[in-house]
Amino acid sequence: MGWRERALERYYDRSKGFVDGTEEFHRLVRAALGRGSRILEIGSGPSNPSSAFFASLGELTGIDVDPAVKSNGALARAEVFDGGRFPFEDGSFDLCVSNYVLEHVPDPRLHFAEVRRVLRPGGAYAFRTPNRLHYVSAVSALTPHWFHELVSNRLRNHPEDAHDPYPTVYAANSTRALRRLAEDAELPVEELRHVEKEPSYGLASPLLFYPFLAYERFVNSSEVWGFLRANIFAVLRRPAV
Repeated sequence: MGWRERALERYYDRSKGFVDGTEEFHRLVRAALGRGSRILEIGSGPSNPSSAFFASLGELTGIDVDPAVKSNGALARAEVFDGGRFPFEDGSFDLCVSNYVLEHVPDPRLHFAEVRRVLRPGGAYAFRTPNRLHYVSAVSALTPHWFHELVSNRLRNHPEDAHDPYPTVYAANSTRALRRLAEDAELPVEELRHVEKEPSYGLASPLLFYPFLAYERFVNSSEVWGFLRANIFAVLRRPAV
């Protein structure tokens, strides 16, 4: 094994009960679905493991501003849209889900209004998005997009053919902003928490991995530091009546 595999096995061993962020998010989505099986994935992108998982829960429709959504084999229906109004009738879905999408949305007020509109009464919106107070998001917000294209995939040890990162705006990436947006959209917060897992942005080098590991251990040592964790997991639910 290389150093990455040894480090991940030592500090984030699945056989000892570690659950990575994606699996934890998938569990959140499964629990949020409730009754019904019509699912809308916002920002589906091309084929990926999360879309495949969502499709295992019900009939999956996907929308994206990127035409690559048409190549996502997990989708029963794929639509390209302009990032504004969703191309669906009111009350079309039992669950909306987005996975690292909100940070790219320039008009989150419209986004949440559209989520509410296409959800049936009692339906839920489950999402995972970066916390703007985390060091990764803070650096991202302070640097130009060309820098993200240069370093993001390298730091995460992604393959050379991985798609470039999309532009970020972080207009909805704090618990305060999300609670305000949820209230304005009349989507009560059912669950909202901060999550920090393995330091994926440190996989390029041990010089990055071990300091980032120390940060992960620190912010997970107490809920006092939870607001500094990497991601926000949330479920909002449209009232049943």
